[in-house]
Amino acid sequence: MASDRLARPIFEEFVSIDRVVHEPARLAILTALSACDSADYVFLQRLTGLQSGSLTQHLARLEEAGLVTIAKGFAGKYPQTTVALTKQGRKAISDHWAQIDSLKRARNSWARSKR
Repeated sequence: MASDRLARPIFEEFVSIDRVVHEPARLAILTALSACDSADYVFLQRLTGLQSGSLTQHLARLEEAGLVTIAKGFAGKYPQTTVALTKQGRKAISDHWAQIDSLKRARNSWARSKR
């Protein structure tokens, strides 16, 4: 069917989604950080509900990918870890949501043509 051939690129694009960004825990972290300049570790842990080790691993992966910066310092006498999106990270999360919106519109268009 012609409409099935047209749908192939739409569904193939799902496979091209950036898995570093799309992984649910990392997506939550990036989305939270996109709404602010930076956030401390405890805030991100409470917001996402991730265990400390899991959050640390996801942040390390995001830092390796160049999407976040992690700064360690002190707030008074207490250690504090602060996380911020890089310019590349802001672009990645923005592009991700734009791609999801595009895929949703394409899927809806394809579904209407199937009726």
